[in-house]
Amino acid sequence: MIAGSGTAVNVLTVLAGSSVGVLAGNRLPARTRDLVTDVLGLVTLLIAGMSAMAVDDPALAAKVGPHAPLLIVLGSLVIGGIVGSLLRLEHRVEGLGGWLQGRLSGAADTTERARFIEGFVTASLVFCTGPLTILGSLSDGLGHGADQLYLKATLDGFAAIAFASSFGWGVAASALTVLVVQGGITALGAALGNVLPDAQLAAITAAGGLMLVGVAFRLLRIREIAVADLLPGLLVAPLLVGVVAAFR
Repeated sequence: MIAGSGTAVNVLTVLAGSSVGVLAGNRLPARTRDLVTDVLGLVTLLIAGMSAMAVDDPALAAKVGPHAPLLIVLGSLVIGGIVGSLLRLEHRVEGLGGWLQGRLSGAADTTERARFIEGFVTASLVFCTGPLTILGSLSDGLGHGADQLYLKATLDGFAAIAFASSFGWGVAASALTVLVVQGGITALGAALGNVLPDAQLAAITAAGGLMLVGVAFRLLRIREIAVADLLPGLLVAPLLVGVVAAFR
């Protein structure tokens, strides 16, 4: 699979969903949108489970011992979650969205311009600040496949229908943001893949899989987990592998 294919598909689904939304308006029943979201939540759980199984990766066990991988994943999420919570990452992402929306919308000269800008900003934030953006793009760049981005692309496509029915073509313009942000993270993942050993990559994948469980819980309306606060755990995981290996 070519790196970057997930982002390309994501851009196309945003454009397609926006077109459908503009043409169809609010005709899609709410119960249909809810059912599709439930299905996507279940698929997210499946992908999360497959990613979390990297905790049993032979390279990771050989590096830190057979009993340490689970503790490393636990430690990375706990430490990462504490750091993210203290930094209030989830709150800051939401606050940034409100600030940008207010600034750009306030600069609009006409109602149509304001509607376009609001749609662009809102859709860009929703499509580019979620955990799947980071986890999926890194996975794609690291060569682990683009399954997570394909799932995100499906989610974004349906979300684009809903947004575009209210905001119009500004939502379609957010495809450019998706291209730049996800493309950049995918390139970073490709660079890391040439630097990080297999053991560290396995730890990142396993920690990311558990974060995806949090995404699934939100989609299924089970619990609103602040997954953005856990994202520093992706940096902590490879560091813990190095620490444990050094003292082994």
